[in-house]
Amino acid sequence: MEEAGAKSRKGVSCLCGICNNRKAALKRPKTLQQICRECFYEVFEEEIHQVIVKNHLFRPGERIAVGASGGKDSTVLAYVLSELNRRHNYGLDLFLLSVDEGITGYRDDSLETVKRNEIQYGLPLQIVSYKDLYGWTMDEIVKMIGLKNNCTFCGVFRRQALDRGAALLKVDKLATGHNADDMAETVLLNILRGDIARLSRCTAIITGEDGPIPRCKPFKYTYEKEIVMYAYFKKLDYFSTECIYSPNAYRGFAREFIKDLERIRPRAILDIIKSGEDFRISTSTKMPEQGTCERCGYISSQKWCKACVLLEGLNRGLPKMGIGRSRGLDNETEKREMKGRSSDGQTRSIESKQCGTLDF
Repeated sequence: MEEAGAKSRKGVSCLCGICNNRKAALKRPKTLQQICRECFYEVFEEEIHQVIVKNHLFRPGERIAVGASGGKDSTVLAYVLSELNRRHNYGLDLFLLSVDEGITGYRDDSLETVKRNEIQYGLPLQIVSYKDLYGWTMDEIVKMIGLKNNCTFCGVFRRQALDRGAALLKVDKLATGHNADDMAETVLLNILRGDIARLSRCTAIITGEDGPIPRCKPFKYTYEKEIVMYAYFKKLDYFSTECIYSPNAYRGFAREFIKDLERIRPRAILDIIKSGEDFRISTSTKMPEQGTCERCGYISSQKWCKACVLLEGLNRGLPKMGIGRSRGLDNETEKREMKGRSSDGQTRSIESKQCGTLDF
C-alpha cells in the first residue's frame, strides 16, 4: 500500500505544476516549479508582456530597434517581441540593429546568424560598423593595446554605435536583451567601482530618456537560464560562442559570483536588482552634469565624450590615454603631452575621423 502511494506521489510530481495535465519537462530556475514546455512558453511570454505593459515600455505606432548580436538574449528578444507585437496588437514597427565591431572569427560569424534571423522573423536589418564610424576595428585596437582594457574600448564604442545606428533607422526606442543576471552583475560592479552616478540609474528599465534615443530592457526580470531554455525548446537560431577578447573582462568575475549566489538561492538575482532599485543617493553627493560632447555632439558629462577621448588616444598612438578615471581633455598638461607624443612618428590625425559620422 505504501509502495503504491509512493508511486502515486512520484507520478503526481512529474506532472506540470500549472496545468496538472501534461508531463513536466523542466524546472524553472526562477521559481523551481516543475512545468511542461507549453506552460513554460506561456508563462515566459506572459511575464515579459506584463513587464512591457506595467512599465509602459512602448506606445502604438512607435519604431523600435532591437539590438541584435546573434546571441541567445537578442535572438529570443527579437522572436518574443515579434510574437507579442502580433498577439497583443502593440502596433510597433520592429527592426534589427547590429554592430560589427570587427572581430574576425566571432562577430563576422554571429552576423550571419542575425542575417538569418532577418529572414526568419521578417524584420529589416541595419548593420553599423566600428570601421565606418571610428576608422578602427576591434582587431586593430587589440593589436595596439593588447588584451587588457580592450573591453573598455568596445563597451564605449558599442554603446555609441547602437545610438548612431538607431538614429539612422529613425527609431523611437532601442530595446536591448539585458536580462536579470546582467542587471544584478551591473549593480554589483557599480558598487565595487564606487560608481554612484551609474548605480543610481543602472536598474532603470528605461534609460537615456534625456539622450538621443531611450533604451528599454523587456528582459529586466527574466533569468538567463530561462532564456537559454526557451531558445533551446523553441529551436531558435542563435550564436553561442563567447567573444574571444572577453575572458579576462572584469564583469566576468562578477558574473561568476552571481552564478554562485544563484546556486545557493535562486531568488538572489531578483533581490540584488531590488536592492539596486531601492538605493538612495545622498543629497550632498555631487553628481556629474550631463551635457554634449564638443566634438561629436554625443551626450557627455565632460568636454569630450569617452568615445572621442579613446579615439583620440588611438589616433595619436596613446591608446591608454582614456583608460581609468580620465577627466577627458580638461587637463592642459595632458593636452600638451598628447600633442608632442607619438608611438612611431606616424600618428593618425583625429580631424580625419571624428567620433561617429551620423547626425542625431
